[in-house]
Amino acid sequence: AKLADVDPLLADRVAPYRGGFLPEDRRDIEQRLRSGDLLAVAATNALELGIDVSGLDAVVLAGFPGTRASMWQQLGRSGREGQGGLGILVARDDPLDTYLVTHPDALLGKPVEASVFDPGNPYVVAPHLCAAAQELPLSDDDLALFSGDVASVVQSLVEAGYLRRRARGVFWTRRERAADLADIRSSGGSPVRVVEGSTGRLVGTVDASSSHASVHPGAVYVHLGDTYVVQTLDLEDSVAIVEQQRPDYSTTAREITDISVVERREQQRWGGATLNLGTVEVSAQIVGFLKRRLGSGEVLGEEPLDLPARHLRTVAVWWTLSDEQIAASGVEQGDVPGAVHAAEHASIGLLPLFATCDRWDIGGVSTAVHADTGLLTVFVYDGHPGGAGFAERGFATARTWLTATREAISSCACDGGCPSCVQSPKCGNGNFPLDKSGAVRLLTTLLEVSTGPAAHT
Repeated sequence: AKLADVDPLLADRVAPYRGGFLPEDRRDIEQRLRSGDLLAVAATNALELGIDVSGLDAVVLAGFPGTRASMWQQLGRSGREGQGGLGILVARDDPLDTYLVTHPDALLGKPVEASVFDPGNPYVVAPHLCAAAQELPLSDDDLALFSGDVASVVQSLVEAGYLRRRARGVFWTRRERAADLADIRSSGGSPVRVVEGSTGRLVGTVDASSSHASVHPGAVYVHLGDTYVVQTLDLEDSVAIVEQQRPDYSTTAREITDISVVERREQQRWGGATLNLGTVEVSAQIVGFLKRRLGSGEVLGEEPLDLPARHLRTVAVWWTLSDEQIAASGVEQGDVPGAVHAAEHASIGLLPLFATCDRWDIGGVSTAVHADTGLLTVFVYDGHPGGAGFAERGFATARTWLTATREAISSCACDGGCPSCVQSPKCGNGNFPLDKSGAVRLLTTLLEVSTGPAAHT
């Protein structure tokens, strides 16, 4: 409507674009963009790779996309042959963007990041073993080409009925395509279909990993300018039923997350503090949602939800502070939960500068006293089963990463904390409590001692 107010002819010449659109909708938008019928698209990173669209006059990035590789790939969509192109990065209210604006040398003139992955991750190895076995039976020499504890992974696949051992090797046993087991987009399983209840029309799809938060009962779902309200979510059949409505509010899911330490692999002592890397079990559950008035963001109410908890075994990096260090930091006891929560948010926001990920690939939990450590603890974990290498990068670059985190918070001009420093768009607690100055003091206390020798466990 706002675009039509500027020029009525523009409204039909600008379109949205995202991965959840139906294939025919995406192809139509791509064709209209190439032909010049569309003057612009407002796109997610779905337009970054694998799409034959180039020669645009300009690309405007609404915030740093998470990695230098993604930034240059997206900006590279601009520029016609023999002519220049315009690329603009508009920083958003985000700790990483805040840091990059004040430290442009961390962005410009630097090479693209090295890819981070763990080829020995059993969640990665298992589907690849199945796909290879469907092509040809796997011999012992073939199995030696894979990383990790291959023997254990093969045994678990045999016990689950996916593979079978024979004298000539390991065989695939099922009728379906083994390659379908590999979730190359890390979407967490089969996408959830969004269906209009009154017509049976397929409106779009949503990644399984985000379905609890985006298409829960009562959620407002927007597609190609039309607004729908979700009536039901069938997790077993991966279907969300929606009806077209025009509510005067948006919805935001509330999530509670718990984390437990399964195994500590490595530890470094920083004076009375510790830095750790290991395996954790994360439990997350959407417990309700807020209704916010369009325009003002005013909270109109909260509705409870009864959705099952989801469990993730992954890899995390975490740090602790002793009671003596907390007292020395000057943070009052009542302010510790807000201070540690703010430090967690900012550290999640800055990790993508040091690992090839964005903040939606990782998660975090913070607590004044954690059950497994008995201490103030901040966890940052990979959002992928078995880990994707991001926590390892955080552990390896912890001093630089956490120093940048402190600088991003302290350099922000706000008084008590804002989206540019310690507030997070994915916080399940509604960004409460948060203590900006307390976060700076805790991080200063953590960083003021020299790193001691690593204690391997």
